[in-house]
Amino acid sequence: MSSKTQEHKSGKLVIPGERLGVIEEFIPNSGTYVKDGIIFSQVIGRALVDLISKKVSVYPLVSELIAPKISSIVIGQVGNAQSDNVLVRIFRVGSNALSGVFTGIFHISDVQERYVNSMSDVCKPGDILRAKVISNKNKVYHLSTKDSGLGVLYAFCSRCSHVLEPKRYDMRCPNCGNIERRKFALDYGKEKI
Repeated sequence: MSSKTQEHKSGKLVIPGERLGVIEEFIPNSGTYVKDGIIFSQVIGRALVDLISKKVSVYPLVSELIAPKISSIVIGQVGNAQSDNVLVRIFRVGSNALSGVFTGIFHISDVQERYVNSMSDVCKPGDILRAKVISNKNKVYHLSTKDSGLGVLYAFCSRCSHVLEPKRYDMRCPNCGNIERRKFALDYGKEKI
């Protein structure tokens, strides 16, 4: 069977990012997105190719797909960190666990209204962060902590990995006495993870 014939087969199990066809042949419908004229699956599900109406859709395998959307409040763990941005592995939207693994990027310009010198003053790898999705440009979730109630929920000492305690402007490790900076949420340490 040729790849073109396989591409048009209804009922085929597809995963996010899998090619379904081209816009010259089909109209993208629910569960799909278009990039450079190519229609891709947006969710894990069954492809439905309607040759009469020329529409292609993907019906999710799960009853409700839980994924971040613009203006969603998400919770994730800080991963790779650079001086001006960090990657965040998003594992929750609101109070719901996610249907898959999603990654967000948190840039220094989206921390707060005031100037921030370095992301190491905001969060460090391993920290648990609450943020708002402000964009999903190029299928990447861009995060912000500018709104009230957003910021680090749990921070860990970079020396001994103990949970830090918030003080007036800094964070202090009760185990080794190390003092670090974070942009912590007002309900720091209270969110159930």
